Amino acid sequence: MKIIFFDGYCNLCNGFVDLLMRRDKENIFTYASQDGDTAAMLLTSLDSSKLPSSIIYRRDEELFQQSDAVLKILDDLGGIWRLAKPLAWIPKAIRDAIYRMISKNRYKLLGRRDSCRIPTETESSRFLP
Repeated sequence: MKIIFFDGYCNLCNGFVDLLMRRDKENIFTYASQDGDTAAMLLTSLDSSKLPSSIIYRRDEELFQQSDAVLKILDDLGGIWRLAKPLAWIPKAIRDAIYRMISKNRYKLLGRRDSCRIPTETESSRFLP
C-alpha cells in the first residue's frame, strides 16, 4: 500500500495532494493526515515533533521523508513525473536543506488552513482516518 502522510493544515501540502489526485488515474496512492489515527498507528518509529515539517511516504513497509518522499512519489506516479528522477543525483543533504527551507516557510508562502482538510464525498475512499 502506498500512503502519503501530509500536513492537513498546510495549503502547499494540500495543493500537492490535489495535484496527485488529479494525475493518479490508477488510484495507487491513499492519503492520511499526520494528525490522524493511521499516522498514529503506522508512524510510531518517527519523531512525532518533526512530522508536520515533512511529507512522509509509506510504500509497503518502507518510509521516505522530505525530498526522498517527493521524488519517490513522483517516480511512482509515473509518466512525465519520472523526469524528476535525476534530481536524486543531487546530494541528499542539499536536497533536504532546500526541502526544509521550503517547509519552514510554507505557511508564509501559501498560507495555512484553519482546520485540517476534510475530503469530499468523491475523495473519501482515498483517505485514511
